[in-house]
Amino acid sequence: MTINSYPDALTYIYSYINYNPADTSHWSLERLQKLLARLDNPQRKFPSVLIAGTKGKGSTSAMCESILRQAGYKTGHYTSPHLHSFRERIRLAGELITETAVIELLKKLRPYFESTPELTIFELMTALAFVAFAEAEIKVAVLEVGLGGRLDATNAVDATVAVITSISYDHTQILGDTLSLIAREKAGIIRPGALVVSAPQVDEARQTIEAVCHERQAQLISVSQTWQWQIEQSTLEGQWFSTNLEPSNLYLPLLGEHQVVNAITAIAALSAFAQKTGLTVSTEAIKTGLAKVVWPGRWEILHHRPYLVLDSAMNGDSAEKLAQAMRQYFPEQKIILIFGASNDHPIADMLKILCPIAEQIIVVASRHPRAEQPDKLAKLVTEIGYQATIMPNVCSALTQVWEHIESDKVVCVTGSLFLVADARESWFCLNELPLPPLDPL
Repeated sequence: MTINSYPDALTYIYSYINYNPADTSHWSLERLQKLLARLDNPQRKFPSVLIAGTKGKGSTSAMCESILRQAGYKTGHYTSPHLHSFRERIRLAGELITETAVIELLKKLRPYFESTPELTIFELMTALAFVAFAEAEIKVAVLEVGLGGRLDATNAVDATVAVITSISYDHTQILGDTLSLIAREKAGIIRPGALVVSAPQVDEARQTIEAVCHERQAQLISVSQTWQWQIEQSTLEGQWFSTNLEPSNLYLPLLGEHQVVNAITAIAALSAFAQKTGLTVSTEAIKTGLAKVVWPGRWEILHHRPYLVLDSAMNGDSAEKLAQAMRQYFPEQKIILIFGASNDHPIADMLKILCPIAEQIIVVASRHPRAEQPDKLAKLVTEIGYQATIMPNVCSALTQVWEHIESDKVVCVTGSLFLVADARESWFCLNELPLPPLDPL
């Protein structure tokens, strides 16, 4: 096929979805490393902060990137998955990579991709990002691990700082069915002699991370042992919190106590990064970067009175954090839960936590191929003692609910990032609001 347009480029990229991600025998860093070597190792042309973890790695990466940009550095930001457009995955200086840049990069790199047997789509995307960053001459890259850590394509970099955010149960069929096994996979980003920053962890995960650091003689900075923090005020507009170290008295527009933990982790990571590279990050850059951070779809409020809350909770731990936040911010209001999840996530664990906080439960499916069917979701809801209404998609659910909703009620859409993306697009369309950048269907 020819690549003359952005839809052509997307078609080419998605043609590499040709393997079963649960088959880890197909995973190989060596394949990507050889490809990158043929591309003159673009990943070695900038220092990087590499962030792994089960939850919080996307938010933490967004905070790190925002702070570094406020410090005056040209940033590259690589994340996954995307909400609305592939271009969200590769950002330069805070802006989505352009359609033209995607086309031109693919034209240039296509011969290299096609001469690499068994190349996966995530390896292709990662190589694309590294080349884009190198050609743009960025000063620093912030990279979010896709899945796991040890064999993830992002681990082809020799990270300046390795960051591990909160670890909980997810992708157990791939990463292992204990927190120790999952933590060891995440800790695969730790190189011998590395500088490592770990968010607060449950004991089993913490002990594994400490053991890996000891084995590899890596320096570990534990956020829970080094930092103390206190939330001073929390409203639906944001949170103000103080710390025992500089900077203190900070504002964060992202809601939920877990986001404050992510913010402390980001500050700790950039403090370590500055020490290792000499690239200074001022107190003002940290304050402004956190205050201006944008990370949609994570406890995002799209409407007030009645409230519409979107959150990408996708396992039991993140569902518990969502439930806690809902109780904190809406202690008296009745909650309508619109739920949809991918079939490879711990759906029952999420429903057991979320159903008790809801007055009404509606189950739907996202457009994603891995979306669980609503009738199966409804059956799970029934099995734990509740009743659910089945609707085909989140757009129909929002339309019906909003026709008769009272101003003091709260609609919460959750279960997967893909469902949140559908909800955002549906809401913008229903209310004739400007749409975010969208990929053609």
